[in-house]
Parts: sequence; structure tokens; C-alpha cells
Amino acid sequence: MIHAIILAAGLSRRMGQQKLLLPWAGRTLIGQVAGQVAAGGVDRIVAVVRGGDAPAGRGADVSEALAGLGVERLEIVANTDADADMLSSIRCGLRALPGDCEGFLVALGDQPTITAVLIDRMIAAFRKSNPAGSRAAGRGIVVPAHQHRRGHPILFASRYRPEVLTGLDGVGLRGLLAAHAEDVLELPEAGPAILTDLDWPEDYRRALAELQDKR
Repeated sequence: MIHAIILAAGLSRRMGQQKLLLPWAGRTLIGQVAGQVAAGGVDRIVAVVRGGDAPAGRGADVSEALAGLGVERLEIVANTDADADMLSSIRCGLRALPGDCEGFLVALGDQPTITAVLIDRMIAAFRKSNPAGSRAAGRGIVVPAHQHRRGHPILFASRYRPEVLTGLDGVGLRGLLAAHAEDVLELPEAGPAILTDLDWPEDYRRALAELQDKR
């Protein structure tokens, strides 16, 4: 089984408002991401939101938006670390996953242009490298690439779970990829969406304009 962790615990300081609740294609940014991930063939989704003393409207509202999507097999967990970074949220999501999962996909909550097709391709590449019943472990990290640049989401075999939970402080997932470079399977020509996240208002306006052009 492949599980997904959607990172949705950011404070959106650079955007000036909670970016995950901004409109996108008739839904919200986080709704678009969750919908594509769910349609991409994962067996379960854990969305990590900010909890604890998060400013009003930054964590609870994202939880409400996710809960209202009606996405099956979606669990919402709160990262109560006031100084939460990406690694902290990934660990929070991992703790909510069953110990026997085959692998876990880490997706960013502010990448509304990723598609279910991409996630399907990543899972297919992972399973081709790690066929069921095989005693030999294949390459266990699938990373999409566009014009020789790596992006998100990233799919990891479950054997990396202990390392993510106990190590990588200060280096994050980049440190994991560097430490296991021989185990990385790049998915080429994955498209520019894998490099695009929306941090600033101009990022959002530009992405909306591109969406309208495609339509």
C-alpha cells in the first residue's frame, strides 16, 4: 500500500494570508492538491495541519476545508510544534501511518498544478523497481524531474521511515536523497508543475493566469 502525506502546516507568512484556502479551479488550493493526490492511486492520505498555538484562521480553517472535501481515506493530523518545519510535519504524518505500508509519498499543499497522472506514473515506476514478492530491494526513492531539476512530490520506500523519524535534522529530505544517491530513481519530463509552489502573491497571480490560458 502506498500512503500520501500532504504538508499543510505552513503559516503562509510570505503570502500574507492563508494561501491554502485561496480559490483554485472552483475549489481551494489545498482542495485541488488533495483531490489530485486521492485520484492518483494512493491508498490513504494523511494531511498535516498546524495545531497548538497557531494564529486563528491558519490551522483550524485548513482542517475544516479538508474535512469538507469528502475525500475518502483522508485523515487530518495536527503538528503542535510551534516552530514546526517541513521535516517536523513529515514526521508527524509518518507517525500516523501504519507500520506495514509499502511506501509514502510526500506532497506539498501549495502545489495545485500537480496531477493524478504524475502520481500514477511515480507509483508505477516505484512498483516496477520494487516488484511485489521480490526479495531484492529496488531503488526506493522516486523523484520527478523537469529539465534536469528535481521537484515534488517525492515517493519513498518504507525502509527509509526510521531514518526520517530519527535523523536528517538540519538537512531534511535533501539530506536523505544525498545519503542514498544510488537509490534515487528520477522520473524524467515530469513537467514544470513539480517545480512550482506558491509562496508569494505574484506566484499565485501568475499561476492563475497560466491556468486561465490553458482553459
